[in-house]
Amino acid sequence: MPSAKRVSWAQLRVGLMAIAAMVLMGVLVFLLSGSTSLFGKSVLVYTFMDDSAAMGKGAPVRLNGILIGKISAIELSGENSPNRIVRMSMELGEDKLALIPQDSIVSVGAENLLGTKYLNIQKGKSPTAMKAGGEIKSRDTREFQDLVNAAYPAMESLQSIIVRLDKIVGLVESGKGSIGKLLVDDELYKRVVSLVGEVQKVVEVVSDGKGTMGKLLYDDTMYDQVKTSLGRVDNLIQGMQDGNGTAGKLLKDPALYDDLRKSVAKINVLVDDLNAGKGSAGKLLKSDELHNQVSALVTKLDKMVGQFDTMAGKINSGEGTLGQLLVNPQMYESLNGTAKEMNGLMKDFRANPKKFLTIQLKLF
Repeated sequence: MPSAKRVSWAQLRVGLMAIAAMVLMGVLVFLLSGSTSLFGKSVLVYTFMDDSAAMGKGAPVRLNGILIGKISAIELSGENSPNRIVRMSMELGEDKLALIPQDSIVSVGAENLLGTKYLNIQKGKSPTAMKAGGEIKSRDTREFQDLVNAAYPAMESLQSIIVRLDKIVGLVESGKGSIGKLLVDDELYKRVVSLVGEVQKVVEVVSDGKGTMGKLLYDDTMYDQVKTSLGRVDNLIQGMQDGNGTAGKLLKDPALYDDLRKSVAKINVLVDDLNAGKGSAGKLLKSDELHNQVSALVTKLDKMVGQFDTMAGKINSGEGTLGQLLVNPQMYESLNGTAKEMNGLMKDFRANPKKFLTIQLKLF
């Protein structure tokens, strides 16, 4: 059985460990809640704003983004002057004052649009440092609030886009739409696999040197033919560059170029003569007399066409001999009968011409 002395010593050790744990926890809580030194002296500095921007006691205070203290109090100042409605007390370490120039400016910052807000001191350039109980000028909090308010429509639009994307993903997962069928439809998958198989067969055929593509890739004969054709084309181009042949002379022969230029000059002269009304073609284009004659001829032709049209109308209406011939069946039958009689008479004449050519001589 342990002695009373050993039991007391064990209890003492447990108590000391518990006290040490509590002290360590208190130090950690203090360090997490602020940045002032555990044994260092804290001082207060103040700033005034129009709005607290929904910040509370214990919010971080940063110097150019680096944590140096916390907000110890937020209260109404009792003033009505612009940008002095709310007074914020900032608890900083005394050693941090030397790092803050008097012309520094305080503004409201946030880790993100919806994140924790804090006071950020933008370090100034004055050689004089801030003193305990001093005031640091602030930037208007309305700018930050306007920025947050302007971000709300963007956040709503983003949320709407996310909802639409979620619906699209749901449709795809359910197999609807082209993409959904591509992902879940077995028939489409089988078609793709079959198509890949056909492509693989074509690749194998080409690899074996079969078909046009295969021969083009692996047959030396076709390669030699293509090479020969390219050589001929190269020789043709070289001959043209050397001035050989019609095309080469056209490119290189100055005499042919001069002839071509002379021909173009003659054509230009001819066009000028036509525009000036010279020659038959020029007169045809420019002469008023010839134009009047042509107009008169066109008028006569137009009258003749009109008369012919009138005559054709009369014939179609049955006027005159031709009209009766076209539209009168009785006249057609009479002409047809006369033609038949003439035909019979000609047959008789051919069969017995003496019947019609008998000559009688009579003497008194």
